[in-house]
Amino acid sequence: MSSDDTLLDRFYRHASHTDLLDREPAVREAIAGQVADLSRRREPGTTQVRVLNPSRAQDGWTSRHTVVQVVTDNMPFLVDSVLGELSNRNLSVHLLLHPQVVVRGSGESLEVVDVDTADAGHDDRVESWIHVEIDRLPQESSREALQSRLLEVLDDVRRACADWRKMRKQARDLIFELEEGVPDTVDPATVEPTIKFLTWLEDNHFTFLGYREYELVQEDGTDALRSLPETGLGLLRVPEGQAPSVSRLRPEAVATAREPRLLTITKANSRATVHRPVYLDYVGVRKFDADGAVIGERRFLGLFTQSAYAESVTRLPVIGDKVHTILERSGYAPDSHSGKDLMGVLENYPRDELFQADTDWLADSANEVLHLQERRGSRLLVRKDEFGRFISILVFMPRDRFNTSVRERIEQILRDAYGAETVDYTTRVGEAALAQVHYVLRMRPGGNIPEVDPDALEKRVQDAMRTWQEKLTDVIQEHEEDETVADTAASFSAAFPEGYKEDFDPATGYVDLQRIRSVVGDPRRNMRLRLYAEEGAPAGERRLKLYRQDAMTLTEAMPIFSHLGVEVTDERPYVVEEDADDIAMRIYDFGLRAKDPTVWESDDLRSEEEVAAEFEEAFAVAWSRQGESDSLNALVLDADLSWRDVVILRTLVRYVRQVGSFSLEYLESALVANPHIARLVVDLFAARFDPSTGASNTQRDAAAEEVIGTIHEALNEVASLDQDRIIRQLVSVVEGTLRTNFYQLDEDGRPKPHVSLKLSPRDIDGLPEPRPAYEIWVYAPRIEGVHLRFGAVARGGLRWSDRREDFRTEVLGLVKAQMVKNAVIVPTGSKGGFVAKQLPPPSDRDAWLNEGIGCYRIFIKGLLDVTDNRVAGEIVPPENVVRRDGDDSYLVVAADKGTAKFSDIANGVSRDYGFWLDDAFASGGSAGYDHKGMGITARGAWESVKRHFRELGHDTQTQDFTVVGIGDMSGDVFGNGMLLSEHVRLIGAFDHRHVFLDPDPDAATSFAERQRLFDLPGSSWADYDSSLISEGGGVFPRSAKSVEITPQVREALGLDEGTTSMTPNELLTAVLKAPVDLLWNGGIGTYVKSAEETNGEIGDRANDAIRINGGDLRVKVVGEGGNLGFSQRGRIEAARAGIHINTDAIDNSAGVDTSDHEVNIKIALAPVVAEGEMSLEERDELLASMTDEVARRVLRTNYEQNVLIGNSRDQGGVMAPVHRRLMEHLTEHVGLDRALEFLPDDRAMLEHEESGTGLTSPEFSVLVAYSKLNLKEELGESDLPDSPYFEQALRGYFPGPLLEQLGDRVGDHPLRRQIIVNDLANAMVNRGGVTFAFRCVEETGATMPQIARAFVVCREVFGMAGYMERVEALDNVVATQLQTKLYLEFRRLMDRSVRWFLNNQSLTGEMQHEIDRFTGPVSTVRPLLPEFLQSEERERFERQAEEARSGGVPEDLAIIYAGLLDSFSVLDIVELAEETGQPVEDTAALYFAVSERVRADTLLNRVADLPRQDRWDSLARGAMRDDLYGVLKALTRTVAGSTTGTSADGRVQLDAWEESNSEAITRVSQVLSSVDRLEAPGMGPLSVALRALRGLVRQGATN
Repeated sequence: MSSDDTLLDRFYRHASHTDLLDREPAVREAIAGQVADLSRRREPGTTQVRVLNPSRAQDGWTSRHTVVQVVTDNMPFLVDSVLGELSNRNLSVHLLLHPQVVVRGSGESLEVVDVDTADAGHDDRVESWIHVEIDRLPQESSREALQSRLLEVLDDVRRACADWRKMRKQARDLIFELEEGVPDTVDPATVEPTIKFLTWLEDNHFTFLGYREYELVQEDGTDALRSLPETGLGLLRVPEGQAPSVSRLRPEAVATAREPRLLTITKANSRATVHRPVYLDYVGVRKFDADGAVIGERRFLGLFTQSAYAESVTRLPVIGDKVHTILERSGYAPDSHSGKDLMGVLENYPRDELFQADTDWLADSANEVLHLQERRGSRLLVRKDEFGRFISILVFMPRDRFNTSVRERIEQILRDAYGAETVDYTTRVGEAALAQVHYVLRMRPGGNIPEVDPDALEKRVQDAMRTWQEKLTDVIQEHEEDETVADTAASFSAAFPEGYKEDFDPATGYVDLQRIRSVVGDPRRNMRLRLYAEEGAPAGERRLKLYRQDAMTLTEAMPIFSHLGVEVTDERPYVVEEDADDIAMRIYDFGLRAKDPTVWESDDLRSEEEVAAEFEEAFAVAWSRQGESDSLNALVLDADLSWRDVVILRTLVRYVRQVGSFSLEYLESALVANPHIARLVVDLFAARFDPSTGASNTQRDAAAEEVIGTIHEALNEVASLDQDRIIRQLVSVVEGTLRTNFYQLDEDGRPKPHVSLKLSPRDIDGLPEPRPAYEIWVYAPRIEGVHLRFGAVARGGLRWSDRREDFRTEVLGLVKAQMVKNAVIVPTGSKGGFVAKQLPPPSDRDAWLNEGIGCYRIFIKGLLDVTDNRVAGEIVPPENVVRRDGDDSYLVVAADKGTAKFSDIANGVSRDYGFWLDDAFASGGSAGYDHKGMGITARGAWESVKRHFRELGHDTQTQDFTVVGIGDMSGDVFGNGMLLSEHVRLIGAFDHRHVFLDPDPDAATSFAERQRLFDLPGSSWADYDSSLISEGGGVFPRSAKSVEITPQVREALGLDEGTTSMTPNELLTAVLKAPVDLLWNGGIGTYVKSAEETNGEIGDRANDAIRINGGDLRVKVVGEGGNLGFSQRGRIEAARAGIHINTDAIDNSAGVDTSDHEVNIKIALAPVVAEGEMSLEERDELLASMTDEVARRVLRTNYEQNVLIGNSRDQGGVMAPVHRRLMEHLTEHVGLDRALEFLPDDRAMLEHEESGTGLTSPEFSVLVAYSKLNLKEELGESDLPDSPYFEQALRGYFPGPLLEQLGDRVGDHPLRRQIIVNDLANAMVNRGGVTFAFRCVEETGATMPQIARAFVVCREVFGMAGYMERVEALDNVVATQLQTKLYLEFRRLMDRSVRWFLNNQSLTGEMQHEIDRFTGPVSTVRPLLPEFLQSEERERFERQAEEARSGGVPEDLAIIYAGLLDSFSVLDIVELAEETGQPVEDTAALYFAVSERVRADTLLNRVADLPRQDRWDSLARGAMRDDLYGVLKALTRTVAGSTTGTSADGRVQLDAWEESNSEAITRVSQVLSSVDRLEAPGMGPLSVALRALRGLVRQGATN
């Protein structure tokens, strides 16, 4: 074999296989190579030691341990000595390899040979190699120290081994010398035993490690021993020439130093470094001069071999003689009972004592022990070393009294009594009645053995042996009077484990047992605690005892202690079992250390007992999970806070975490680092909200200001800018808090487990935009939640969020969308979300869901806790809540993601609270409108679909069209949607389970099959009858690896030629891109984005693989029945590509609208039910009976909004400048964020204006919502809704059966004003247009209420409702573009008429008066317009009428349409008629004759063509139009006043006037002709024309 193979074979030959299991071959090679490298560097007769932490880079291998490697000449004791040194350093050995190898060669050529050590050649070297892996030493200095020490130890081994034979020879020489004779001064009887002893030693019963001779000399008048260095051998060998050492003898040694005694056997002062790390055995033989005087000593150091301890004492030299003497003195026969017992005592006696002690002492001691066995007593036997270096103490006790605790207690007693530096012990506990412990106490160097009263010491030792039960009996006798005290003590003692008894005295045990029984006796108390200071412990340390039945681990408790700011120093667990009471309890005793010892002590705020109580409670709350454990708990000690006080801070911090960028740990650290400020924040909270103070809000504000001032002063000392910012924001949150339930108690009188804060976000610093009007933050250990409201009356769903770190951000994003969606209903937007923080694993579905429901209940309770109630129409504030705001009783919620089936749960909580909304609190419950049953969401979205298709000239209800969709027939939106037309040809659809493909479906057949699936509970696409699917289609699971693509599917989906298979995800993408008519979204997820967006921005990872861009769509129409199917930018991108699409907020608003109707109907009926006039069952029946009428009202909004968006889009290009200004207005007044809503900025709008393009439908959808919100906000703040005129509007909101039930009481509805405002805002925007109100404000400076009044009057005067109904009836009869013209023409009429009222009438009185004043004349004049209009105006009228007629508009409607703008003039005509007293018809005839003569129609058209780039353009344009109408009115007045007679023929009157003013009329005609010849006259020419007309009025009036 190769040299490398030989090395590995020899190195690992005797290694355990298990030691090498996890070592790779390369590692084994590296280890062996390293040791071999040491061997190559070693010189013969030396030792190489290396201590290292191997690294892969330097050593080719690595280990988590430190490695010791040794190479030296083979000799005994190597491994023992190395391991002994490691043991002295408390280093554990994890791997030991010790090959003995034969090496040949030298230097780099040195190699291991395949030869056993016994067969090594003369030139070969036999080496011992040692590889040890030990506990890791990270410090290099520690490794260097170990390496240096091991070299010293191995040098000792080498010296001992080298001189071993010499030392044995010295022993033999000494024996020979003694045999030759000794001085007469020596007792002859001791010579033979000494020779026998030395002979026995030399006969392999002693490991010789050192030898040296000493001279007994006088040193400064004191006996001393001076070494003879040249005699030293082994460990005592010193370098040649070293000076002798002199050791002065201690007084005890001096006393016997010159006694002519041959032999001394004792223990050396030092431990052996060779073989065993124990104290060396010392054998001294004295030297004498010729006179027999002691002159020195021959000293052997070493270790008795094992035989000295295993052999019978009778066969040991020296000892055997002592034993024989003791037996003789006792008088017992060797074979007698007592003799045998005495021998047993001596056999068990420590051998060191038998060697060292004199016979007299041993005899007395042995006899005492013998008698002790007979009475089961205890005894303390003390012997001082004759040289004064140590004390040997033998303790005997009954065997059953011995345990580790007793041994340690006795050791401590002895250590304290003698002041010992070290104490060694050996124990002997066998079958004998007595246990024996041998203590050896060594004094400090130079120290003397003190005199100790042996009786007092023995008494203390005996007390330490006394049983715990015996002491417990005394304790019980102090507390209980009972004849069975001893039995009780035995029972109690048996309950406690021995470990407890070792750690605690019986008095403590008695108290602890009472605490245990209190836990068992009270089922509600699952734990008790006691914080106490252990006697003698440092000031910063305490101990905490926990008493409980269930087991716990330190791992579980450690984080809680850490969060409380204390370090756990140790843990002592005990199990207490008392059979009589079947108690199985546990006591856990934890050692705790605080960084600052003063935190445990009394201060100005609380006593030491209160500190302990607060700490105990804080731990108990955290352990039971009634409160959370985090670093804020450190403030219980550091800031003198209770755990409830910390909950205040935790509630605030958790909220700030949701609104800011700092991590939770960083926020907490700001308070923990500044405990004094943390306490001030709590004080601030209490000053503002603690109801027990009884202070007024003014007084609270004053107190709060004082605390805030103190906080700001304290912040001046805070160095960290971040901490300063964090604390200021926390203070701002407290200042922005309006209410809290913190001081409310539950039904058991305890604080509620959750904390609610009602906030005013607009008053809190650092919150992201937009800021809601109100916010409720709910914190509990199990849940955190937030509810955002953008108004006092708001509505929105509550979702179960999984975004624990930023769920408020999620909710804030959702509430923005909810505001847009809620623009059509009474409440504004709100949204809530919560996270469950202690959910079990999802694998346990029931437990997981139950915990979620439990958290939902807590969230609902938290919301209601700070919400006012209504009782008998009066506001009732919540108990123990200080309100810093006004009345606020409207709170409704709805289902959302994760809470779809929770509405009944919410209503149950509402009912438990006695909340006035009862089950109107959460819509969608079992007693409400079933959205799926009504199909209302899908029906609302279908109104958008029908409108889109009408714009394309397609009637979805009579003509087939192709569809792809997202969802399945079991779903509400998808299923209902695909049943809204029998002409749907569904080409493909998918849900989370299947892909459905039907490339050429039959509309009728597939409709019937979809209806069957819809009616089949829990159906999926897999239930579709495959025989009804057209050729090439099928249903495919999304779990399939691939799907075959048939030619039919390839054609239907517009796939590339050659496509034969796709993965399911590829197929889903293809379905989305299919070239069909309609994409119907009824699913969950976001499937379309813009090309400029990333999937990460969308936040729907589940659909990343299939999502497409809006520009990739090939459909014509999109219907968004489901939420969030498209990103807003994806919609805009699709719309710009020509696809007809709105937004989900527009399309599926019918669902939220229906819920709002449900809530308001329930609110209206609540008093009737409460007063007993109607039962809940009857109410539910009434609700059900109104389902269809509610649906009709809801769908009307969907219809009107689609018309509105279509009309807006038609005017998008020309109105782009106005839309730009509108966005600026909405940004200022209702917080529109154009970037957030993806609306064009000013630069993009200017591009629209230059290119003549406008906004898309998705963009208009946003503007529609914000325009309504703006109107609702401003109208809601006025007194307009209080006008009796709007009573009819209120009644119009509710279904007829409800009105019949309530009668006039419907006017008492709490939301009367809001309902009216909502109806009015919807009407103004839907019919007046997105910019209608804004332009009125811009052009007239009127207020929104004034504009609304004018709108209502004009709406009624001109018969808007009837006209719109007629136009709507033309759906699918005339082209949508023509319908749009009809709508927009009426809108222009409204624009002009409303401005007329704003400029000419105050409308401060009753609107009905104005309506009555003008309605009749309009009705009179409108049919006569064809007669009144002349020349060009008549031609224009006829052209418009013919355009309508030719497009399919009925004749009468065409006539009305053509004369709409002409009918506006009736307003001026009525006023003229009232002034002149002439009939309206006559005045009208004259008015239109004058209009034709001065070419007013042409001028008005020129004004309409003026630019409207900015506000000033619009103002100038409006002013010119108004001036033109004013001049026309004035001129008519002039003509009427300057002619005589009462001719009804206006032309006759005008001709007469013209004759009198021919010259002036000629001049004006010339000006008008000049202007008319201009291609695009601007403001200048038109102003000149207008001035000429004014001149004509003035001149005509004077002639």
